[in-house]
Amino acid sequence: MGAGGEQVLIVIDPAARRADGESVRIARDVLCAGVGAGEAKVRMLEGPQAMSRALARRGSHRVVIVGDDRALVRAVRALHRAGELAVAPLAMVPVGAGPAVALARGLGVPTDAVAASRAVLAGADRSLDLLTDDAGDVVLGALGIPAPRPPVLPWWRRGFGSAQVRGERLRVEADGRVLVVGDRPVTAVSVRAAGGLAEVVVRGGSELRVRAASVTVTGQTGQGFRYRADAMDCGPTRARTWTVLEGGLRLRMPPG
Repeated sequence: MGAGGEQVLIVIDPAARRADGESVRIARDVLCAGVGAGEAKVRMLEGPQAMSRALARRGSHRVVIVGDDRALVRAVRALHRAGELAVAPLAMVPVGAGPAVALARGLGVPTDAVAASRAVLAGADRSLDLLTDDAGDVVLGALGIPAPRPPVLPWWRRGFGSAQVRGERLRVEADGRVLVVGDRPVTAVSVRAAGGLAEVVVRGGSELRVRAASVTVTGQTGQGFRYRADAMDCGPTRARTWTVLEGGLRLRMPPG
């Protein structure tokens, strides 16, 4: 990276400083040393809302997110809403406990601060498929419906036996084809972008798997439905459509 003369903007999420200040320091030092004096800028964010402002002022710098999965998702969503995701390749140094960086690990980003920083310096961009929705959001990894609910059993009964899995009445369509009409409970719907299409799995008594360019889910009750996207709970919403954005994100990965 330094050899190519690329300038970097190191955006440090406040949650990363609280979770592991030493890893943040290591990432900053390795990146600044690797790109050379004057080629790196550092922005210490004060809160989640500061991400959009930092990205808007990036100029020609490549943005390197130092933080957990939520910080990466905030950056991708901000660039997508600004219409700049296609022209703004990103890099990431994951910082946080295991579950907080599970998305980054699944995408192929090293979760060790030194290894991730070296990948930023010596790696290559990889194009990743995304899911975009009709509310202006994006999903990098897995999408699950419904979002997990808290246990319904009283505390003194938890752990003894298992509660019945409650389904939801949903209408599910893939590329206009109706998969489920909402006449029976659906226990789970999962969607993930891969290979230019969405892999859709519907469970509810039996399992149905399809691949499609777009997926629409509609709740058949007045409460709508909740869903989990990239470890974030969303909704409730009455209906939502997700569409595959092929190669929508370019993310720096280790060589090879």
